[in-house]
Amino acid sequence: MLPIDAAAHSSRWRRRHPVDKAVLGLGLTVLAISLPPWPGAALVIVTALTVLLGPAGVPPRRLWRAYRIPLGFCVSGALTLLVQVGAPEGFVTLDPEGPARAAGLLLRTSAASLGVLLFAFTTPMSDLLPRLVKAGVPAAVVDVALVTYRMSFLLLDSMTRIRQAQAARLGHTTRAATWRSLAGLGATAFVRAFDRASRLQAGLAGRGYDGTLRVLVPEARVSPRFVAAALTLLAAVAAVALTLHHVLERPLG
Repeated sequence: MLPIDAAAHSSRWRRRHPVDKAVLGLGLTVLAISLPPWPGAALVIVTALTVLLGPAGVPPRRLWRAYRIPLGFCVSGALTLLVQVGAPEGFVTLDPEGPARAAGLLLRTSAASLGVLLFAFTTPMSDLLPRLVKAGVPAAVVDVALVTYRMSFLLLDSMTRIRQAQAARLGHTTRAATWRSLAGLGATAFVRAFDRASRLQAGLAGRGYDGTLRVLVPEARVSPRFVAAALTLLAAVAAVALTLHHVLERPLG
């Protein structure tokens, strides 16, 4: 199991309905995109970190391990705004407005990523996917997503064991040996994926599969109090951000 999935299953908000957490987490994502980068996205970052490390109870180290990957994409995307191509001064030159644009993009994307992580760290996929059928998603699509989600962990576990076996047999001592080991790993994972899929199909057929996977979903109800508190928090963040933006943009004198 991936660290983010383990954190979601052990989250303090595990028993809450996904709609409760979607209102807060995805609401922060929408604010990060729609509000001015400064101070709107900065306030979203502070709010998301406060909720993640506070009420949600996400360990800081586990949050950083999951956040550093999207943060890397955010930084790499922002760096491209520092230069301009085809300017009169040269083919590739520094953009005078690049730092401001890069900072704004970095604030927006990093804040939006934290909003998504807030939902991911508190909502296991096994709780979310079965409920999508009631939201209008076709049952066949949900079934494929469930099977893919569950089989991915089995394949990751198999690949980890194969790599450990290769390392124990000195399969990574040289560059040539590493490439041979990677090729063997890919081939073995491919064969095992097809073997697991075949056994899954045979097992479903033996259990009278009629086109729908029936799974047990933990009982949970949408909490009006939690949703109201989340909407109040979102409204407060938006109001403070717009007020500060108006004050900062007001000319002096």
